Amino acid sequence: MAADTIFALATPPGRSGVAVMRLSGTQAGAIVDATITGRRPPPRYAALRQIQNGDGTLIDEGLVLWFAGPHSFTGEDSAEFQIHGGPAVIEALAARLSELGARLAEPGEFTRRAFEHGKLDLTEAEGLADLIDAETSAQREQALAQMSGSLRALYEDWRQRLIDVLAAIEGEIDFPDEEGVPEQLARTAGPILAALADDLAGHLDDDRRGERIRDGFSIAIIGPPNAGKSSLLNALARRDAAIVTEIPGTTRDIVEVRMDLGGFAVTLADTAGLRETEDVVEREGVKRALTRADSADFVIGLLDGGARWNQEMTPVLEKSDIIVFGKADLPAALTLPDSRAPDLSVSARTGEGMGGLERRLSAIVAERLSKRELPALSRIRHRRSVEAARDALVRAQQQLFDPELAGEDVRLAVRALEQLTGRIDVEHVLDAIFSRFCIGK
Repeated sequence: MAADTIFALATPPGRSGVAVMRLSGTQAGAIVDATITGRRPPPRYAALRQIQNGDGTLIDEGLVLWFAGPHSFTGEDSAEFQIHGGPAVIEALAARLSELGARLAEPGEFTRRAFEHGKLDLTEAEGLADLIDAETSAQREQALAQMSGSLRALYEDWRQRLIDVLAAIEGEIDFPDEEGVPEQLARTAGPILAALADDLAGHLDDDRRGERIRDGFSIAIIGPPNAGKSSLLNALARRDAAIVTEIPGTTRDIVEVRMDLGGFAVTLADTAGLRETEDVVEREGVKRALTRADSADFVIGLLDGGARWNQEMTPVLEKSDIIVFGKADLPAALTLPDSRAPDLSVSARTGEGMGGLERRLSAIVAERLSKRELPALSRIRHRRSVEAARDALVRAQQQLFDPELAGEDVRLAVRALEQLTGRIDVEHVLDAIFSRFCIGK
């Protein structure tokens, strides 16, 4: 456990009405006593105090809160100074805390100390980080559920069931000369292992719902040059994110817009017009457009409703989830092969059909990311550990003829689940997780 005392600004840097400076560590109480006039406030009560330099000059007057460990966020003695948010005030208080022996916290160090003192596990810490970064209601709800322990409870239940199975397997190992051990294990441990493997497989089979909620649902707009892709992107984003001109091939690279669609984070991508070209740069843009279409969660194929059918439109039909005719304010002329009709017609210029397209996209995103009974996997780290546990359980079922081999695979599954919650210290994993927090958290 870290013995030094740390401090950091918990509110955004810059000028504000109020700023909050946090302090945590073994010397927190002594530092508070040396910094304020009057007595230290009772635990969890706010008190107005003058905050002073070592020579008695006033730094500021503000609220001071005291949290005696272990009844604090970090589990250590902690304090908060709620001061006026001017840069000079903040800098003077930081200098005073440094003078008294505290040091500036590293990113995520407060939360890491909370983890090290058993105040929360790794999945809850990650939920806290996601809550701070949440841009949409869906991200907020998922982060709150994870921060409150939904994933921890699920993984701990699986871990305990595996430990019970492991106890049964090791009990059979103690009697190696007994007849019928493999058959006995197949009857006792086999069904439990199979049920657990099914539970883990079901948890994994979620179409990466949690990761899409956290990272954003990807929608790509593809189509031939001058179909109106950039205009459609700007209309959906309600700002001029992409350049719009009458010159074919204006868009060469991917233009992305992050937006909230029905409460879900969505990344909308405008792409280069699909056509054969001798221009090296444009050809690379077409290549990237096709790659983005292949990797996107959903593809809008946009065609100029006033154009004539040509073979360059074929990739749009092949790769798109819906076909949209643009420029609906102009006379229609386009007829698709095989009597296929467009899903929607819109005009980015007049707004015609845009409400219907937004509702259609919102419904699609909501359906793809709708809630399931189990809490969602929200990170690649979680998915890989659950995959490792599932694979170990599948092997264990196949190894029941040899209790020692089966037991080792069950232990590997337990270890994978313990890495998820942080029961096993993997230093590089901890460093990677907490380094992504802001300094005051």
